[in-house]
Amino acid sequence: MSEQERSKAASALKSKGNTMYSKRDFTKAATYYTKAIEITPKVEPTYFSNRAACYMNMSPPLTEKVVADCDEALKHDRRYEKALNRRAGALETLGRYEEALRDFTTLTILEQFKKEPTTTAVERVLKKLSEAKAKEILAGRPEGRLPSHTFCSAYFGAFRSRPIPALPENPSAGDERLVDALHALEAQDFIHALSLLNEAFAQEISTDEGKAYALNLRGTFQFLTGNVNGAKDDFEASIEVMPSFSQTWVKLASIYMERGDVPKTFECFEEALKQNKNDPDIFYHRGQVLFIMNKFEEAANDYIKSTELDDNFVFSHIQLAVAQYKSGLLPKGMETFRQTLLKFPGRSEPHNYYGELLLDQGLFPDAVDKFDKAISLEREKPPPMNVLPLVNKGLALFQWKGDIQAAEQCVSEAVTIDSDSEAAVATLAQLKLQQNKIDEAVKLFEKQVELARSEPELVSALTYKYASSAQLQFIRDFPELAVTLSNIAQEIARGGAA
Repeated sequence: MSEQERSKAASALKSKGNTMYSKRDFTKAATYYTKAIEITPKVEPTYFSNRAACYMNMSPPLTEKVVADCDEALKHDRRYEKALNRRAGALETLGRYEEALRDFTTLTILEQFKKEPTTTAVERVLKKLSEAKAKEILAGRPEGRLPSHTFCSAYFGAFRSRPIPALPENPSAGDERLVDALHALEAQDFIHALSLLNEAFAQEISTDEGKAYALNLRGTFQFLTGNVNGAKDDFEASIEVMPSFSQTWVKLASIYMERGDVPKTFECFEEALKQNKNDPDIFYHRGQVLFIMNKFEEAANDYIKSTELDDNFVFSHIQLAVAQYKSGLLPKGMETFRQTLLKFPGRSEPHNYYGELLLDQGLFPDAVDKFDKAISLEREKPPPMNVLPLVNKGLALFQWKGDIQAAEQCVSEAVTIDSDSEAAVATLAQLKLQQNKIDEAVKLFEKQVELARSEPELVSALTYKYASSAQLQFIRDFPELAVTLSNIAQEIARGGAA
């Protein structure tokens, strides 16, 4: 047969295959498409894609063959949308989510984000991929891995400092190591504090008070490293030794809150109050739980009680102002912030959080002024610097003037100062993404994955990472369409802003 005759015969076989496919006789249809593939003088991607559709509809589906046929079709036509869709579905079925995501992403870009089934598929596969990878990462992380210094500092800073227990008359080596650990904690040397604490347990602690403090601290470190069950066991053991240590009840409440057990959370706060009704930390942390639950008025009442018991803890004042603002008492909240600024002139936090409220109201010049003051105060104190005001200033400049270069400069400085600041890394990644600097954004999302402590934080970081990686792969595969992708992204961004 001549090439023309072979081509005509292959086309006729394809037509017979189409007829069998319409009758749902997928085995016969596949046979006709196979014969067409065998005799056609030049490769026809349609024949492979059609046979893949047959394999997909067989019972059970021949999923691996679907992928192989679509590979062949796409080798000869990179923009073959039906083949992309079929391969993506097969890869998803096989659990090869990263590859499926790349195909669905390519398809949705080629469709200019106009077909809902494809965009839904991207979201679905992205969710499966990120959740599966998050579980894998958490399972593989070494035990005892502390989160960043910034995170640890913020966590311990949420509790008022307490006097270090006095050594007994004849202290054991464990007693001395515990005191050393508590001094290291005061100096924010968290790794050293944990090491000394482990030594204290190994060498035995002689007093009940020392044991209760040690169990409380070890439980805290367990919580920070993600070992929630171990933390719960240590907090309960601490309470058994010394029920009057109200801080342990507060920390146990946070365990139950993390698990979503609200009744047990508040039971712990009640037990803490029975032990020490004048502990301001109980009211502050109960206020935090109520704040998370959007019960802003009740939270404000607890913050007020906390400040009545101890007026020198800056975060009770800040959270009171924010709770008042959130509950609709805007003038009252702003006045509380102004009073807090006067009471704590050397602290950066009131300026920073006041700036956030001003930013929320669109008062950009005033917000930037407050962030600048917070930055100035942070630069005056010994390191490590709290870089959150720099991040907030960058966001304010972007929202106010659309000045993405100035925003990036602020946030880049924050990352340079504290490369472990999750807020700084995540914000810089988003700014890179806004500028279509996808390769740089991906590297930052990878860093965000390393910093993420909880599973939800990890899933969020992985979602951005994989979505950006899929777009980056599209640009590499279709460099001629990079400008088109950028224009579509800008149109979507403008639509979202509008």
